[in-house]
Amino acid sequence: MKRHLPLIAAWLIAAGPALAVTPPAGADHKLPPGIAWQQGDVDAAFALAKSSNKPLFLYWGAVWCPPCNQVKATLFNRQDFIDRTRQFIPVYLDGDSPGAQKLGAQFKVRGYPTMILFKPDGTEITRLPGEVDGERYLSTLELGLTAARPVKALLAAALKGDKLALGDWQLLADYSWDTDQAQLVPEDKLAATLLQLARAVPAGNEALAARLQLKALAAAATADKAPALDKPAAQAALAKVLGNPKLARDNFDVLVNYAGDIAGFVSESGPARDALVKAWDQALQRLAIDATLSTNDRLGAVTAQIALARLGKPEGALSEPLLKTVRAAVADADKRTTNGYERQSVISTAGYTLAQAGLLEESDKLLQAELKRSHSPYYFMLALASNAKQRGDKAAAVDWYEKAYASSEGPATRLQWGTTYVSGAVELAPQDEARIEKAASSVIGELAGTQNAFYERNRRSLEKLVAKLQGWNKDKKHDAAVKRVLGQLSGICGKLPAKDPQKPVCEGLVKPGKAA
Repeated sequence: MKRHLPLIAAWLIAAGPALAVTPPAGADHKLPPGIAWQQGDVDAAFALAKSSNKPLFLYWGAVWCPPCNQVKATLFNRQDFIDRTRQFIPVYLDGDSPGAQKLGAQFKVRGYPTMILFKPDGTEITRLPGEVDGERYLSTLELGLTAARPVKALLAAALKGDKLALGDWQLLADYSWDTDQAQLVPEDKLAATLLQLARAVPAGNEALAARLQLKALAAAATADKAPALDKPAAQAALAKVLGNPKLARDNFDVLVNYAGDIAGFVSESGPARDALVKAWDQALQRLAIDATLSTNDRLGAVTAQIALARLGKPEGALSEPLLKTVRAAVADADKRTTNGYERQSVISTAGYTLAQAGLLEESDKLLQAELKRSHSPYYFMLALASNAKQRGDKAAAVDWYEKAYASSEGPATRLQWGTTYVSGAVELAPQDEARIEKAASSVIGELAGTQNAFYERNRRSLEKLVAKLQGWNKDKKHDAAVKRVLGQLSGICGKLPAKDPQKPVCEGLVKPGKAA
């Protein structure tokens, strides 16, 4: 199942009036306050967990990441969560901290945020779902803290047909399959496995079965290769959830984040799809005004309405009633959100929602105003670049990609943003060889001072960068420039110790096929 992160798009208009925003507490906006987070030496934290016989809670995130900021604003600040942290060793791992990407590879964590609960001996218990509401999260955390067996063992037992306790089934249903990274199930078997689990849930626990089935549909709808599926049965199962307000509320995360994907996957244009979309839209309308959901989640329900309206007709104007709903929801979210962490998430969703509705100028204005309020404005600069690209203003898009890279902070983030800048320039200004070479050379030049530059997200950014340059040079028109950049990378490879596992990775980038 692929995690959905909005690709927000907008371009520059005048900034709006100033808004009083509560900044993240303390001088270091990276750390949520109130929790005795362990940082830096993760091995020492695991040793402490073992010696104190306490589980270990690992958070992996990034300062700029909207879902990470949502977790900080709606979960890590809850007193009941803070109180629970006394039961375990809380570890905060920022993707830009020294050694973080190597640790990311060790723990098989990729997407931000990923949250894992370990036993005192270091055995992984479960991965916690960051997209659910606080009550469900805390319930899952409590089950994990008291679980006799890790989710991996529970999954094997369930697939064999063994009898499981109700709490065990709950752990399986609320496991963060989005961040599993094929630890428990290969990606191409995830949908089928979740369907098998849904069928195995004991009678009388229809809510758990429904959640597993919904997650199976999300996995199937977003798979690289669509699996076989009984689509009429899927439509019937969806109708039961959508027609039940409690079930819909309990599964809002799937219904909101995968609305267009699932509806488009299980139905074709015609009466069946029309009926499904109508029921889904009605459920989303209820969720959009549900005061028990966070501002961001309510706004996400409106975004999902747009996704359904775009099924089969991705271009063109939306209906006036829906546009009115979008504008009202965004204005309300902008007005009510004053916490600096939460705004990073809410304005991300709001800008994306406006852009998806075709309201590019309004999206521009919102995002541009946020640049001077956000603790990570470079994130919104990528959104502005994407919107400029959407409207066909290539020059403005590339300029925003450059500004985003120039103002980004942290080694892993700068590598990712720099790669995005190079990729954008190659796509939108391929004739500007000087600019592309300068940008790529700058990105490569920073690697020399980057610890663990060839692990996890860093490695994937570099693979993308090199692939983009090679594609740009497929006709050999930019051979000299690409050779200079790859030569610069080769020099970094040469300085790595012979036994450093990063060395073959680096050399494989310079000369594909040479990696171990």
